[in-house]
Amino acid sequence: MPSNAGRTSEPSPSGPSGHGFAGHPPGLAPLFFTELWERFSYYGMRALLALFIVAPAAAGGLGLSTADAARVYGNYTMAVYMLSIPGGFIADRYLGAHRSVLIGGAFIAGGHFTLAINSLTAFYVGLGLVALGTGLFKPNISAMVGGLYREGDDRRDAGFSIFYMGINIGGLIAPLITGFLAQSALFKSWLSAWGFDPALSWHWGFGAAGVGMTFGLIVYLLSSKSLAQVGRAPSIAAAGWGMALLVVLGTLAVMGLTVLSDDEAFQGLRALFILVPLAAIAWFATRGDLDAKRFAAVLVFFIAAMIFWAIFEQAGLTIAFFADQLTHRELAGITIPSAWFQSLNPMFVILLAPIFAFAWIRLGSRQPSSPVKFVLGLTCLGLSFLLMVPAALLTAEGRVSPLWIVGLFFLQTVGELFLSPVGLSTMTKLAPMRYVGLMLGVWFLAAAWGNKLAGVLGSAFTASNATDLATFFLQQAALVGVATLLLLALVPWVKGLMGGVR
Repeated sequence: MPSNAGRTSEPSPSGPSGHGFAGHPPGLAPLFFTELWERFSYYGMRALLALFIVAPAAAGGLGLSTADAARVYGNYTMAVYMLSIPGGFIADRYLGAHRSVLIGGAFIAGGHFTLAINSLTAFYVGLGLVALGTGLFKPNISAMVGGLYREGDDRRDAGFSIFYMGINIGGLIAPLITGFLAQSALFKSWLSAWGFDPALSWHWGFGAAGVGMTFGLIVYLLSSKSLAQVGRAPSIAAAGWGMALLVVLGTLAVMGLTVLSDDEAFQGLRALFILVPLAAIAWFATRGDLDAKRFAAVLVFFIAAMIFWAIFEQAGLTIAFFADQLTHRELAGITIPSAWFQSLNPMFVILLAPIFAFAWIRLGSRQPSSPVKFVLGLTCLGLSFLLMVPAALLTAEGRVSPLWIVGLFFLQTVGELFLSPVGLSTMTKLAPMRYVGLMLGVWFLAAAWGNKLAGVLGSAFTASNATDLATFFLQQAALVGVATLLLLALVPWVKGLMGGVR
């Protein structure tokens, strides 16, 4: 699952010290649990989102088409990442990370509780509130983790590893709970017994996500003493609000153009997702100075990451549909909620991340370079969708084994661990000190456009024709395969652009 560690700005030399959770600063524990509950709320809702949109109105859903669900899903997840750019900027310059996390968490909780209301207007307002809140919360809580450690503190990397576990623990338990509330026949029978409409069980799942975020805010507020010196607003704002307005307007303009590309008359705008980075790569690669060449390398990673997330983030869309409509889900006579499959990725991250960390330590300077790790990540992702081709063909005979989905998530998680943590680290290593914020903004933009492309690609999903479905998965695998081969061919050139950075 994508890391939430977006901004890890260097702590002040006079930052907090002391010992608390597992020998780390006292503030790590509350940030760990706050993040756990925020990720619970996000992934708990995301596990239900596309399924709710396509569910018939008689079953409590919106009754929209797969294409409509893909459009809403793509635009929502795109907005979550893109709004992190002004969210981080505003925190750095004006509000501070501490206040931004608090405000963002309140927006997120309000958004989930709004989604719990059975209304189309409430649905879209709720999504908007969650996106706004996550834009403030997501890039700033990791900055607070960084602020817990003085410069040169050897505990820093271990602290972020613990924090990353909070992300995945939240992502692991969330679909299990929200999926049970929204989809299980048992909970629907309880609702009937209590006098509630069982068709509205979806909204109980959305409400549970809001409860999770509320728990996170309570933990955060009760721990204000241990966080007293972390993420505070600057005593004097770095600049007038005019600069913040420009950042916000610029972000909204990019978002607007991205959403406009849904219109059939403006679908050509989608080509800009690739053409603009390619043109920038050509420009910066031909400049003479090292910083420009490194920025060209960053943009190569940008394209690779965008394609990676475009396929990876179909987990909550086309893979959710496949699990729901085409997979055997009976165990001991009980039908398992399809949302539970969304817990496989964080479960595999928890199991595999220590193995990867140990491997990189053992390999030391012999470990693959960043471009090669990107190649390996894309390779595993492509194989995961190639695996789904025979699974799709088997659906002609009926529902297929859930082991196909398990295999897909295992391969995707291996690919994620090759690419996601490495990508963020590489962005910060390649960026000149004065442009670290810009590089992290580029990383968020890659994730945003990748999520949007996930919706674009996912609109072609079909569960009614096994051959067409196999072709759909094969096309996704082929897209990743072409990107992988191109990046592999460019590895020596990209390493040259990086100027010695691994």
